[in-house]
Amino acid sequence: MWKWLHPYAKSEKSYALSGKLMPWFLVTAVITFVVGMVWGLAFAPADYQQGDSFRIIYIHVPAAMMAMAAYSTMAIAAFIALVWQIRLAEMTVAATAPIGAVYTFIALFTGAAWGKPMWGAWWVWDARLTSELILLFVYLGIIALYNAFSDKVLAGRAASILTLVGVINLPIIHFSVVWWNTLHQGATITKFDKPSMDTAMLYPLLIMIISFAAFLGFMSLYRFRNEILHRESHRPWVISLVQQSSTQINKRG
Repeated sequence: MWKWLHPYAKSEKSYALSGKLMPWFLVTAVITFVVGMVWGLAFAPADYQQGDSFRIIYIHVPAAMMAMAAYSTMAIAAFIALVWQIRLAEMTVAATAPIGAVYTFIALFTGAAWGKPMWGAWWVWDARLTSELILLFVYLGIIALYNAFSDKVLAGRAASILTLVGVINLPIIHFSVVWWNTLHQGATITKFDKPSMDTAMLYPLLIMIISFAAFLGFMSLYRFRNEILHRESHRPWVISLVQQSSTQINKRG
């Protein structure tokens, strides 16, 4: 049933597939970002309590969701890497971690900017905010641990183990507004019954989530390809690829 996946365990096949998918992710990210931002900033109505300051939601919420999505991807890849010893899964962990860290930082920064007019403070030790900050530290720890080893086989294994250890923080982030009495608002678009947002505000937010997800896919594939080239630099196909690129550059010059 899964035989069609077997060829993509080879780095050369995965490198080629990633290159084919990247333009689709990038085009989707750009188009949805323009549509979502224009719709959200120019046409969505102001919130009856927060006024126009609520519009930061179109950056904050997608960034926070993609920070968790990136870590979930890493956790799945780390599990595959440790159980089935697939090196490409280790590369996925290493490639995705910096992107997830940036998304987490954006979520924290925009959350602080949103919290100042709403709560009167840039930062409070709220359960959601604190667990999100811990997520950033976990990301940075994974990046630091991976780069601490000169042997990338050991580096990938160590980073995968730390990734699985840190996954316990994801349900804490998600359910923190339910488990504890926090200042952070509860679920709005992920409720099972009905989203607590007007559709005029909700639709551009959903478009922005698609944009951030597509950009996450594009950047992950971009870094994944670079990681393959770095780890497989001694392989004949990589050497041939570099020679071809050099020849094309010389012809253009």
